[in-house]
Amino acid sequence: MEFKLEKTFQNARNASRALIEISTEEINSILVEIADKAIANTDAILEANQKDLDRMDKNDPKYDRLLLNAERIAGIAGDIKNVANLESPIGKLIENKVLDNGLDISRIKVPIGVIGVIYEARPNVSFDVFAICFKTQNACILKGGSDAEFSNIAIVNIIKEVLKSHNINTDVVTLLPADRSATTEMLNAVKYVDVIIPRGSQGLINYVRENAKVPVIETGAGIVHIYFDKDGDVAKGAAIIANAKTRRVSVCNALDCLLIHESQLSNLNKLSTELAEKGTTIYADEKSFAQLTNYPKDLLNKADKDHFGTEFLANTMSIKTVENIDEALNHIAEYSSKHSEAIISENAETITKYLNVVDAAAVYANASTAYTDGAQFGLGAEIGISTQKLHARGPMALDEITSYKWVIKGNGQTRS
Repeated sequence: MEFKLEKTFQNARNASRALIEISTEEINSILVEIADKAIANTDAILEANQKDLDRMDKNDPKYDRLLLNAERIAGIAGDIKNVANLESPIGKLIENKVLDNGLDISRIKVPIGVIGVIYEARPNVSFDVFAICFKTQNACILKGGSDAEFSNIAIVNIIKEVLKSHNINTDVVTLLPADRSATTEMLNAVKYVDVIIPRGSQGLINYVRENAKVPVIETGAGIVHIYFDKDGDVAKGAAIIANAKTRRVSVCNALDCLLIHESQLSNLNKLSTELAEKGTTIYADEKSFAQLTNYPKDLLNKADKDHFGTEFLANTMSIKTVENIDEALNHIAEYSSKHSEAIISENAETITKYLNVVDAAAVYANASTAYTDGAQFGLGAEIGISTQKLHARGPMALDEITSYKWVIKGNGQTRS
């Protein structure tokens, strides 16, 4: 295909090669300066963000993801500084051995090179991706959606101003045009882009996977379940369920479906009290619907098959009654996106079975799925949450966006 952006991709590739020569100390200093500049320019970022918000319906599930405020910008800046304080994996020795023939063979961590990230209404991703890529001496190409166009431009301009003041090639971060044709070009930029990471809806991830010639790491889509077991503690369960569902309803680790053991149906009103207070819409199967006698009628609906296996990204969830843990496990195996899954139980044997059998990037016992996040896992910021198994799984931070190479040192050895 014809590449209108070929020069842009080539510049990013060239910039990535120069990154390896920048010291860790200078990288850390620049990241801290970018964090401080983001806070200093909060008003300008929010002004740009408001232009994007004005174009979006407030009832759109993506509205909350798009929204920036002073508190969120301060949190983003804090994550950038956390990344600066972390140890860089680049150059880390993975293994070393000396063969009988005298060859000294080492395996060391190296940057991947050029990382392309495609994302929707999430302007915070622009800061997060740059911080993690810059720390690991990778160049990044950002392809944000049109929903966040003004926000992304403002953020990348701040980053480039700091880079320029330090005489760093500003092509280490590239923001592509918001139109779809730029996505198509990056998906095919095999000579220039090493890996593409899509962050967003299942539709976006499917499109990237099906159309990319560049290797892809799938992230983001989260169809999240919590199983409330026959031995579950009601007080713990009520708190965990409410937090997992309502803390931020538009994020990928938010609860979508509660699986409840039929022996616990009498406790369902207690488990859902805080959900009712926070206006959560529920689609309940027949047995759980009959039990929700205290739930607001305008928020309670009967579920059909389409309400299971759905990532709602809104203050909405479904409830499914199960007879035992095996039925819960079968339901999760059928509908899970392999992101985050949880069990609430006081039975150690049941917990062990759940943690061992459930196939997901993050599996919880008696804790909220809201913790599936790079910063919460102590990784600093994250570039995404991988739901696949090759290369990386779960929150991807510094280690996950590196590769390695073999370094062999000899003294004239030749192979017979």
